[in-house]
Amino acid sequence: MISIVSILIFLSSALPLTTEAIEMSFLQNNPRMLYEIFSSQSSITISLPEPISFSDQLSHQQAYFLFRKIFSSYLTFEFYSESELPSTVEETYYIFKARWSFKNKKNNNQYVFHIFIYLIKEPDPLGLKLLSNRNHDHLHDDWKIIEIKAEKI
Repeated sequence: MISIVSILIFLSSALPLTTEAIEMSFLQNNPRMLYEIFSSQSSITISLPEPISFSDQLSHQQAYFLFRKIFSSYLTFEFYSESELPSTVEETYYIFKARWSFKNKKNNNQYVFHIFIYLIKEPDPLGLKLLSNRNHDHLHDDWKIIEIKAEKI
């Protein structure tokens, strides 16, 4: 039986696991990792400046294909958090701010963005994720990306 304490520990660790997964997805140029964190319950607003030049609302599948295209054209060489994670998360949302440095694979031009990723805590409608025997890749299922915005530095 799962105790209340273990549930609270799990919930407080979910946000750091989510932000770590975001960092790893960019550092590994892996859109599949982002796809796991995209909200499937709402559209995802994405707004990225030049050289990517994209702004629209997408489904989680469309966002996956967009990032697959981005990661196939641009190579990330640096991605790190610029905001401290709260020690306790009592809110249902969090804005993850990071610095993203990447280069164009064709011409080696380099770019640096401040990227803002809006995360919301989506309820588990059946309450099964905590109790299920799923692998650790799905520990971040409670926090989902609903918006990604960036600005050039």
